[in-house]
Amino acid sequence: MKCPFCNCLDSKVVDSRLNDDGTSIRRRRECTGCAKRYTTYEKIESTPVLVIKNNGNRQIFDSAKIKNGIIKACEKRPVSMAKIDKLVNDIEKQVNNTLAQEISSKKVGDMVMNGLKTLDDVAYVRYASVHRQFKDINTLLEEIEKLVADKTDEEK
Repeated sequence: MKCPFCNCLDSKVVDSRLNDDGTSIRRRRECTGCAKRYTTYEKIESTPVLVIKNNGNRQIFDSAKIKNGIIKACEKRPVSMAKIDKLVNDIEKQVNNTLAQEISSKKVGDMVMNGLKTLDDVAYVRYASVHRQFKDINTLLEEIEKLVADKTDEEK
């Protein structure tokens, strides 16, 4: 870190404190050249993740959209907001942990479906019907049969 007073490249950290919101660190430094003190801030550099839509358009990943979709799927179901928030946070972590700058909306939708499968079967089927764009009742029935088969396998 270059000293703002004498441009010396060497300094020592005198004090470090976590910022109030926990997103950055405030460091008090002392220049080894001129002995003057100055403050620096460190924060994690985050790059936005772009979601590639089915039509090829790109949008910045927005967890609020994920949350709204999950809330619609869970409407009139016994799923608490705490569980929905946890699922949204888990999906956001998965997206950020891919370390990719772009992710397909299909992958994001699959992450939501996997999470909903453990939360509520009806919400899962509701979301799947929109995400997978069921064309007729037979595809919906096939998805429900797969879900029932998976539940039966888990119980064994």
